Amino acid sequence: MVVEVTSGVMATLCEEADRAAPEECCGLLLGRDEPGGEGRIDGLVPAANVADDPRLRFEIDPAVLLSAHKAARSGGPQIVGYYHSHPVGHPVPSATDCEHSTGDSRIWAIIAGTHVAFWRDSGNGFRALTYRMVGEDHADDIKAK
Repeated sequence: MVVEVTSGVMATLCEEADRAAPEECCGLLLGRDEPGGEGRIDGLVPAANVADDPRLRFEIDPAVLLSAHKAARSGGPQIVGYYHSHPVGHPVPSATDCEHSTGDSRIWAIIAGTHVAFWRDSGNGFRALTYRMVGEDHADDIKAK
């Protein structure tokens, strides 16, 4: 599966990670996703990291998550996944990330420095996804912040 990601989303992911360092940033990925088919990430919603130790873990602010789900049910942007950063390390799922794998098939973006990698939650961990960066030239692109 190839996931399309807008250049604006890629830039914002790196900006969010840089701004949060040395803590982990986190938030929601918006767009459309067809597990097994192509998907598109064209927006994101940053969230506060409410983990007990945000330098080592992330926990998306539940209020942001609930608000995004409510908006999606009302016809708004769909949540296709989550993102977080690894301020020290690589853009691969950590042991802690794998412990939180639920099998919901959502996309996870992990940012380490200027490197972003995309993963599919399989329930037994994650599998790497290929992505293709695309421009911002679609009228339906989402810029949620």
